Amino acid sequence: MSDLGGAAGDDDIGLPKATVFKLIQEMLPEDISCAKEAKDVIVECCVEWVKLISTQSNTVCDESSKKTISPEHVVEALKQLGFEDFIAEVEESNKDFKQSQKERTRTQPDTNGMTQDELLALQERLFASSQARFEAGQ
Repeated sequence: MSDLGGAAGDDDIGLPKATVFKLIQEMLPEDISCAKEAKDVIVECCVEWVKLISTQSNTVCDESSKKTISPEHVVEALKQLGFEDFIAEVEESNKDFKQSQKERTRTQPDTNGMTQDELLALQERLFASSQARFEAGQ
């Protein structure tokens, strides 16, 4: 059985239950627990909310004669659906994402003119750095 939520036969649309369960647990005070059935209902609600926003974003996208949903389409969909309270956080999250993408491209090393041995040494350093970050996050 997969780790995706949602009803069977619903085009297998869902969210990773383990991830949603972890988010639920992180949001609750330490002395409060949540029954599995309640967590399952929350997952189903999240899936429906994502479908609603996605559908409305697609409609906004179609109305603007575009083929790719952009963040602006999502913001407009939120407005049309009455979720204005989410817009500031969505825009901030999008801004942070764009910044992280800029930083990510800037941190890639310039490998032009490197020998095979230099490339191999660089690769090993990058793997070691990645492993250290992974272990620090656990």
